[in-house]
Amino acid sequence: MQIDKGLEKIGDLLKFKKQKPPAYAWQDLALRVIKELGIPDFKKSAVFKVCKQNSYSKILLALNDTKELCKQGESWRYFFKVIEGNDKLVKQLKIHG
Repeated sequence: MQIDKGLEKIGDLLKFKKQKPPAYAWQDLALRVIKELGIPDFKKSAVFKVCKQNSYSKILLALNDTKELCKQGESWRYFFKVIEGNDKLVKQLKIHG
């Protein structure tokens, strides 16, 4: 019997079993945003909230805009500004359009 070399300790096996896949697509997207933008712990719940309340395409657009436009500094702050800016633009279009 061959033992997988990647799992050398019992603790590694237990950690592996504890990982659960996200229940909803927006949760998976939130985890992606958190990872790619390096969201600090105190803002992670806000990312989950934004991802739950907005469409998948809107979040991806904001994520891509952030990665493209914010090369330095706290990209997570820019991400929230992009999301907020998109909301204001949509409201203006609904009122005037």
